Amino acid sequence: MGGALGIVESPKRGYLPETKLEAKMVESMQKRASQGTVMKSFNTIILKFPKIDQSFRKCKAIFEEFDEDKNGVIDHSELKHCFRKLEVSFSEEEIEDFFKACDINEDSGMKFNEFIVLLCLVYLLQDDQSASEVKFRMRLPNLEATFETLVDAFAFLDKNKDGYVSKTEMIQAINETNSGERSSGRIAMKRFEEMDWDNNGMVNFKEFLFAFTSWVGINEAEDEDEDEDEENT
Repeated sequence: MGGALGIVESPKRGYLPETKLEAKMVESMQKRASQGTVMKSFNTIILKFPKIDQSFRKCKAIFEEFDEDKNGVIDHSELKHCFRKLEVSFSEEEIEDFFKACDINEDSGMKFNEFIVLLCLVYLLQDDQSASEVKFRMRLPNLEATFETLVDAFAFLDKNKDGYVSKTEMIQAINETNSGERSSGRIAMKRFEEMDWDNNGMVNFKEFLFAFTSWVGINEAEDEDEDEDEENT
């Protein structure tokens, strides 16, 4: 299908993750994808947007709790306190990796949507920390189902189970939903471009999560909150 649209697939064989965190993400997603997925189509994912959006917004209280100086972002020290309060064990290096990965604006502070992505990455990577996993679920029980849905959605898109989503895989996923529609290729490419932040032709789980927060409207909600704060000052 990709050839028909004139798409040149980026070679994934032999590709090395750029960071240790990405390598761990890929390995974890490969394991999860190999277990299968309950998702039947891309529309199944879209239908879950409202419920996921509602769950995300409940994270606002958690974000505000960890934003100790109330400046609207979580900095390095606040993130360390966050990990301690959640009782999730990661090394100093790993915490720094999380921060760098989620602080996409590189402004030394994580906004709300970046914090959501971080929590989901922690959920994904905690599989190797069984003791901490239980504590994490006890403290954030309502988010577990949402994070699991996101992991499952990515596994559905990752057809060859290599830990990345390619253009061809995205087209295949959209075509499964919109069989026979001429617009399906354009829809797939638009969605893929929204996910492929670094334009390397491959989408990892982190990029997928950032696109997802945009799809459900979290970014717009942040902007609205900031505008309201400015009006009230």
